[in-house]
Amino acid sequence: MPVIGFGTYAPETYTKEQAGESTKVAIEAGYRHIDCAFIYGNEVEVGQAIRSKIADGTVKREEIFYTGKLWSNNHVPERVRPALEHSLKDLGLDYMDLFLIHNPVEFKPGDDPFPKDENGKLIFNNTDIRDTWKALEACKDAGLVRSIGVSNFNRSQLELILNMPELKYKPVCDQVECHIFLNQSKLLEFCKSRDIVLVGYSVLGSSRVEYW
Repeated sequence: MPVIGFGTYAPETYTKEQAGESTKVAIEAGYRHIDCAFIYGNEVEVGQAIRSKIADGTVKREEIFYTGKLWSNNHVPERVRPALEHSLKDLGLDYMDLFLIHNPVEFKPGDDPFPKDENGKLIFNNTDIRDTWKALEACKDAGLVRSIGVSNFNRSQLELILNMPELKYKPVCDQVECHIFLNQSKLLEFCKSRDIVLVGYSVLGSSRVEYW
């Protein structure tokens, strides 16, 4: 995993096309770790950008480290592989280098990424995250992804997976918000003790989204 990554999350003020164009520029500038996710809504454009830079000889596929993420409406085991395959199809890639559970919190399973009730409140679900993890392990065994990990998990949530009976692959990383105002020192110490990479996002802080 390259130490510096290019995040493709783009708030509503940016278009999908801009996400694609900026990915091309990033690759030309030397970025090799491209971080995206289904919920960002721009996998098609980011995938086109990656493939165009492969096609013009700027990079080879094996030089790109692509990270994708499983969204919260797809935690039930039977939806994990189809979600991954859907992302791969949109990207135009044969495999991901890293696939993360985007959040430990689960929404109601289905095609609506933000399911809400009649009062406009999000509808949650409670699949055992260990069952979701087993489905990710199967995706790795199938060759759809090289490594698997998590995002936005705290220590207790990580330990649920690490202490699983018959654990086949432990999370290679935990991607979390990390900067001087939220230094994650305790989580970092724990991850180091278990040989898990802590990947930081918003490392300079973030004011991109007003409601945050």
